[in-house]
Amino acid sequence: MKLGLGLYKHMLTPENFAFAKQAGATHLVAHLVDYFKGGSHVGPDDQPTGTDWGWGLAGDPDQLWTLAELTELRRNVEAAGLKLEAIENFDPAHWHDILLDGPKRALHIENVKTIIRRMGQAGIPLMGYNFSIAGVSGRTKGNYARGGAPSVGMEGPYDLPMPHGMVWNMVYDPKAPAGTIPVATPEQLWSRLDRFLNEVLPVAEEAGVRLALHPDDPPMPTIRSQPRLVYQPHLYQKVIELNRSPANQLEFCIGSLAEMTEGDIYDVVDQYSRQHRLGYVHLRNVRDKVPNYKETFIDDGEVDVLRVLGILKRNGFTGVIIPDHAPQMSCAAPWHAGMAYALGFIKAGLKSFENK
Repeated sequence: MKLGLGLYKHMLTPENFAFAKQAGATHLVAHLVDYFKGGSHVGPDDQPTGTDWGWGLAGDPDQLWTLAELTELRRNVEAAGLKLEAIENFDPAHWHDILLDGPKRALHIENVKTIIRRMGQAGIPLMGYNFSIAGVSGRTKGNYARGGAPSVGMEGPYDLPMPHGMVWNMVYDPKAPAGTIPVATPEQLWSRLDRFLNEVLPVAEEAGVRLALHPDDPPMPTIRSQPRLVYQPHLYQKVIELNRSPANQLEFCIGSLAEMTEGDIYDVVDQYSRQHRLGYVHLRNVRDKVPNYKETFIDDGEVDVLRVLGILKRNGFTGVIIPDHAPQMSCAAPWHAGMAYALGFIKAGLKSFENK
């Protein structure tokens, strides 16, 4: 198993590459979507939470990530002594009508195929994604963690209908007409995922890129009145069975899975890691379940993180593990301190399994 760090778009800098290397990471997961563009946020280094209008503005619909910029990013990461393992999340501007089954769906399928081909050419092996209409929304921020450290949680359901021009918790059309988007059925959403996988996975296989699906975050049956796909652990199996392509993998988020109201987290980790479908792992700790959960320090929640690492080791997982979130700490560099703490804990856990 390998230790990695996830970095937001504006954090993809030589200084943060050096920080990752100094903290013991060997791999990076990069976000190329700017979640902080035009939105309301507590701070640019912390997790985006946003408002009823989401995180902010999506990117340029006419400008896909180029082969040159993907290659340059990989080379810059490698120059720092690290490996670029994955890109995480498509820009809603590039694929919103795949999620909404809208009039630009065919164009957006070609967008995704182009991005995947360019990733393969650039030597980036994994694309993490979240197939969700509402996206990561409904979360709150407070002094939830040990010692009053700021972290993210949820304080009740969030089903405010979504306005036109918005999907995946970002605004892709600021000039959209008034009103709210139609509510999809669960069957429609699963059908959209099925079509997406059938069209895109052959391209991914040819490009040497694996697609890794994140479970719903927060894992509620509905968010903003829209259905969710993987809000209980057993629904990940349905994703696997939709398409048996080796490129159909999981962005395996321990925190989201532990927040779900069903399942034993250790059985869940065992079930899916035995199938060798884990693209990469998000590892954080939490307390309680949706719709009222709180993120904690890596050693202070309800998940025995070392037990999770032991199961992954036993079942032969050799991929990258990143601390996707961490509480912020009271110092001049709150995000860096929180991440360094999480990285150190995971690093020690991984070292303890090296000779077993």
